[in-house]
Amino acid sequence: MKLRRLLAVALLGATLSSCGLTVNQAVPYDIKPGSIQPIPSLQGLKVTVGSKDFTENIILAYMAEMALTAAGADVVDLSDIKGSNSSRQALLSGQTDVTWEYTGTGWINYQGNELPVPGGEKAQYEATAKADEEKFGVTWLNYSPLNDQYAFAVTEAYGAKNNLKTTSDLAAFIKQHPDQGVFCLETEFTSRQDGFPAAVKAYGFQHPTVKNFGIGTIYSAVAGGTCPVGEVFTTDGRISGLNLRVLEDDKKAFPQYNAVPTLRTEFIKAHPDLRGPLEQVAAAITNEQMVELCKQVDVDGQDAGKVAHDWMVKKGFVK
Repeated sequence: MKLRRLLAVALLGATLSSCGLTVNQAVPYDIKPGSIQPIPSLQGLKVTVGSKDFTENIILAYMAEMALTAAGADVVDLSDIKGSNSSRQALLSGQTDVTWEYTGTGWINYQGNELPVPGGEKAQYEATAKADEEKFGVTWLNYSPLNDQYAFAVTEAYGAKNNLKTTSDLAAFIKQHPDQGVFCLETEFTSRQDGFPAAVKAYGFQHPTVKNFGIGTIYSAVAGGTCPVGEVFTTDGRISGLNLRVLEDDKKAFPQYNAVPTLRTEFIKAHPDLRGPLEQVAAAITNEQMVELCKQVDVDGQDAGKVAHDWMVKKGFVK
């Protein structure tokens, strides 16, 4: 079976272009079943897989596409949608059928809650999944051990010099040295209630200076000294590649962000066998593995599709 990132047919293309979304071109991977075997009910079923516009989520989308292709689905790729809200709307409107979402994002950004759910990963997942199905008709499959949380990072040298290990350490340091309260942040993180506002509230940063960057450039900006502090994803491979130190979120300002395949409830009810291949992949990916996969893309310069394909083959899901 050949994994195809199909060019849109006229109707689909018109729908997507009106929303600023573009179906991607073909990926040259011939996917053969491994431990994920063809499922009769999925043969020829068109499934559109979306993703947000950062490396980890794009890699996860490729994994889902390859798993569903092995199971027999006719997969359309709509990865690299700009922004969480656009990705979410694509799912709700039916432009995509599957997208990997994060429990904290669902709880805070989409469902409008201000505080994380106490009690850890499972509690956050269960509350998010229940609310999303009831309010928005979105089903969350079983959650992955992959938990990609927000954090602040500094260079290893800067952290060692100023004895910074936790975000509380950082807050105390900035209070003594206000000129060092300069943060490189993604625009979305600056306004998200589960982002910088949550950190300011928890740690009491006074009059911080914010410089907005694309998420891909924050890491190099911190490493190069543009800002002493930057927003990072804890599974990003550039942390190790650029020798950055992640500061512990010791006051738990940020929610849990376990990755979960999400689908419209009506779609998964109509095609329940989609659950198996997606949950097999979700159960297998961990933070440690994702750090390495992201490093291969963002530091070593490999193609995200190839990195995902190599992982799927190594795990035996596909051949």
